[in-house]
Amino acid sequence: MARQELARFLRERRAALRPHEIGLTAAGTDRRTPGLRREEVAERAHMSVDYYTRLEQARGPRPSPRILDALSQALRLTPAERSHLFRLAGSSAPPGVSAVRRVRPHVARMLERLPQTGAIVTDAAYGVVAWNPLAQALLGGDLRGGRANLARRRFLGQGRMYESSSAEEFGHIVVARLRRAADRYPHDPQLTALLAELHTGSEEFRQIWQTRPVHAPGHRTKILDHPETGTLRLNCDVLLVPEDDQEVVLITADPGSPAARTLHRLARPAT
Repeated sequence: MARQELARFLRERRAALRPHEIGLTAAGTDRRTPGLRREEVAERAHMSVDYYTRLEQARGPRPSPRILDALSQALRLTPAERSHLFRLAGSSAPPGVSAVRRVRPHVARMLERLPQTGAIVTDAAYGVVAWNPLAQALLGGDLRGGRANLARRRFLGQGRMYESSSAEEFGHIVVARLRRAADRYPHDPQLTALLAELHTGSEEFRQIWQTRPVHAPGHRTKILDHPETGTLRLNCDVLLVPEDDQEVVLITADPGSPAARTLHRLARPAT
């Protein structure tokens, strides 16, 4: 536990939070700083002022995950700040109740800046939450509806599916990620419904689920049989958005290859 760093972090976040942001009025009060008072944070976090004061003075005991979560809410910490708070206290931040199904604006803007790269963002349950035009051209127009789920595509045939050399491998990747999601978000109703649907509708899914596959995101090469452009040899690389438990999948082709020329043609705006 990094006591001094934890104390400094709490003091800085308390000073940065303005009273009006939490519904308090600063009028008529003698505030020496623009931030919250210690007693206001303690009240919001449902703990004694003495306990909170000792944390800020690096004299307190190691706070429990329940205390850390209460402080995160009281200080209105972002997901990244919440994770940092847990790390300073020597704990691992537990996930939220449900998988994050909104993409951060800066992540969405990044996709727009990659016109020669197909890019999608998937949540912890393999729902496609963002994509760019080239990804739509490669993976199908049904992305546009905002309801595409790669697990349903792979095991239930929902959505436009193309023959791929990596279909079997991808099935194990999907199950490994969904198993992680089930452990992280046991009370997420959408995830629970998806898993029930997959177990009911796919014998293959049930068989792979029993093997408890483990997979780490990384680089893959696959051969895609596209109905309009023919066979494409593509590279898939994954970037993580850890604070939201999301993945950015980047689809590219080797420079100068026939597939690269095809991607360039697909990326050109229609005239």
